[in-house]
Amino acid sequence: MTPQKKKIMILGSGPYCIGSSVEFDWCGVQVIRTLRRLGHETVFLNSNPETVSTDFDECDRLYFDELTLERVLDIYNKEQPDGVIFSTGGQVAQNLAVQLAEFDIPLLGTDITSIDRCEDREKFSALCDELGIDQPRWASFDKLGDAFAFADEVGYPVLVRPSFVLSGAAMAVATTEEMLKDYLEKAVGTTDSSVVISKFVEGAKEVEFDGVAQDGNIIVSAISEHIENAGVHSGDATIVLPPQNLYVETVRRVRRIAQELVKELNISGPFNIQFLAKENQIQVIECNLRSSRTFPFISKVLGQNFIDVATRIWMGEQFENQEMNLLDVQSVGVKAAQFSFSRLKNADPNLGVEMSSTGEVACFGDTLEEAFLKSYLSVGFTLPEPGSKILVTLGKITDKATFLPIARKFKRLGFTFCGTAGTSEFLRNEGFECETLYKISADKHPNVLDAIENGEVGLVINTANKFSHEEVSDGYLIRRKAVDHNVPLVINLQLAKLLARSLELNPELKLKSYEEVV
Repeated sequence: MTPQKKKIMILGSGPYCIGSSVEFDWCGVQVIRTLRRLGHETVFLNSNPETVSTDFDECDRLYFDELTLERVLDIYNKEQPDGVIFSTGGQVAQNLAVQLAEFDIPLLGTDITSIDRCEDREKFSALCDELGIDQPRWASFDKLGDAFAFADEVGYPVLVRPSFVLSGAAMAVATTEEMLKDYLEKAVGTTDSSVVISKFVEGAKEVEFDGVAQDGNIIVSAISEHIENAGVHSGDATIVLPPQNLYVETVRRVRRIAQELVKELNISGPFNIQFLAKENQIQVIECNLRSSRTFPFISKVLGQNFIDVATRIWMGEQFENQEMNLLDVQSVGVKAAQFSFSRLKNADPNLGVEMSSTGEVACFGDTLEEAFLKSYLSVGFTLPEPGSKILVTLGKITDKATFLPIARKFKRLGFTFCGTAGTSEFLRNEGFECETLYKISADKHPNVLDAIENGEVGLVINTANKFSHEEVSDGYLIRRKAVDHNVPLVINLQLAKLLARSLELNPELKLKSYEEVV
């Protein structure tokens, strides 16, 4: 054992669940492998038999046990490691690190005080104000009347959540005072927590900045964009790298804000910043000082192992900036979410601000459209046959107008249309042939469910009126019926637009190995 050899303890992410899956296990395994290559001893704690990290030959000492403060302290006292790595195990490990700091445990990476400045919304908002960084208006409330007054002031829709939630669970978008009241009474009334309400920006693109920094300087980074507009959780969104539809000025401003935050927080390790971008107006949603679900994806697309870099930084190696010019990236990567709605009885196959996906697949292509089709085929999406019928049910008039150029592309590809009275009349007035079907609530036949059950449609395009999973309506029944009968379902017009363009540009798909594209 050389004097330089150290014993390092790594915290895993625990059992797979929505919000914490194989992506964090990949991060943990990369830490282990880099440490072992550097000659260090590894102690790993996790409690999931499905993970690679719990293979006995991956680390030197494996503790297959629960990720709780008491257990981590027991293992630490027994092993006496030189340091503990926590920022590759998702929010579970990061929450533990905040508690471990009170016991003077040697935590490797960004200081806990910086993490607290990001996770405490009051402190993070103050930080953004100090740096002149724009953010959606928000406030915390203990009284219903004050919450309603704020929502009226900023204007609906608003994003509402318990104050203890950073992202993901227990969130909802309210488009009316009635919806806000319903959420506050049902979801928040059962807790002692106050409520955070933020202005929800409609029609904005979500942009993610992932990176690894050392002493407040960015070493490697990646800017990726979501296909879906803001309102779909980042874990459910279709993500593209390099970005294909961002203004140069948007990229420049995102990078400048990220550099300011990294410097101010003195980050040493992985981080993820989520932005809203609308007409070059950039707002920060949140900043996570840990690895994110996109780290495996960006590492493979760019051919740079971000976790390897972070681990070497934690072990004292000094780095110069290694950021890639995105124009030099040879292929486009698209990460698509995998859902299990078919196995969840009565679950609404709708996407909103709460995460629903149970996995993901990333694919490469020479173009965005090629990579998109490959990724959607990989998660089980069946491409509709040209000449088949598309069932279109659109709620808002703005959705109908947005769908017109999409419909023209599908028409050129030989598809025909059917829909309920409102949508079919709109399409016919615009020069499309569209069969009218009865609504489910009309109690007449043939209705939209009959068309799905009888195999008359090859694709369903349905846009929900709510950013939630609680809408029991004709729309819900249509989406549910499509899933139950294995009919391809698209619930987002940005995805419908990309699907039509992708089918038009890629009559055939060519498969390549990973080695051929990086």
